[in-house]
Amino acid sequence: MTRNWIPRGRHIVLGLLLICGAAFVVHGRLAAQSGPESSPPAAPGKAAKGHTAPPAELPAGVKLIKDLPYVADGHERNKLDLYLPEKADAPLPVVLYVHGGAWETGSKDAARVFLTLVEHGYALAACNYRLSQDAKYPAQIEDCKGAVRWLRANAAKYHLDPDHIGAMGGSAGGHLAALLGTAGNAKQLEGKGGNLDESSGVQAVVDLFGPTDLLQMNGMNGRHGGPDSPEAKLLGGPVAEHKDLAEQANPITYISSKTPPFLILHGVDDKTVPIAQSELLADALKKAGIDVTFVRIEGAGHGGTQFHSAERMQTIVQFFDKHLKAAK
Repeated sequence: MTRNWIPRGRHIVLGLLLICGAAFVVHGRLAAQSGPESSPPAAPGKAAKGHTAPPAELPAGVKLIKDLPYVADGHERNKLDLYLPEKADAPLPVVLYVHGGAWETGSKDAARVFLTLVEHGYALAACNYRLSQDAKYPAQIEDCKGAVRWLRANAAKYHLDPDHIGAMGGSAGGHLAALLGTAGNAKQLEGKGGNLDESSGVQAVVDLFGPTDLLQMNGMNGRHGGPDSPEAKLLGGPVAEHKDLAEQANPITYISSKTPPFLILHGVDDKTVPIAQSELLADALKKAGIDVTFVRIEGAGHGGTQFHSAERMQTIVQFFDKHLKAAK
């Protein structure tokens, strides 16, 4: 009996290994089909599984200046990358890209899927910022504001147009980009990142499926608000116990007549950040008389290639052209 049992046991083990291996391959293929900001957090500086891998090589005519510190003696994450056309006849309008990752992971490298902007005559800046394990809110928006001020302070050096800066981001980065748009005059969010004589306001915002009202997130799909949720890690505890701070993190709080134009894109099937979050923001902007375009993408979830397809890039470029170029 022993001789007969051992081979069968080996076959069973081998079969299980083959099944597990096949499942791993299928999972990897499904993950590879997703797009930027569309998956669980990864280690800082690495692409999370499911995110679109940034291009290994830069397109012809694009140059990169990497890891520029935008806060003197700041945190190790207070650095930005600057993608520029190799040739430019005039100072370049700038788009600052803010990466996603639930405020607890992610990298400025995610901006590379939007290098089409550089090919259309923009400087593309991409900043890292302190994550929720490094510092609690409002450190994240303080860093983003510091990056905008740095771009203005160094505009002449890098041939940038300090009067035409846009903000763009996906998921948590969309939330921070939206805050840059509405809270440009919120002095309490400036922080101490230097260049405080420069404005941190931006002239246009592209918000890709970003959260808005953290107090309503849990009621929308039941996956948020707990002590281990990304929002709790951002605020320093359950959202319900930090209502004042959640209100300070809500872009709607700061909407005024000076709020710049917004382009909001959100997947109808987003199960991570419900589309109702963007509906709240779009409705508030419209009520205030702000120029807002809201694009609902059928069949899209939380990120994916639908957000940087040729069609979507045309929409994004045309939006920035209207508000950062035509306004000159």
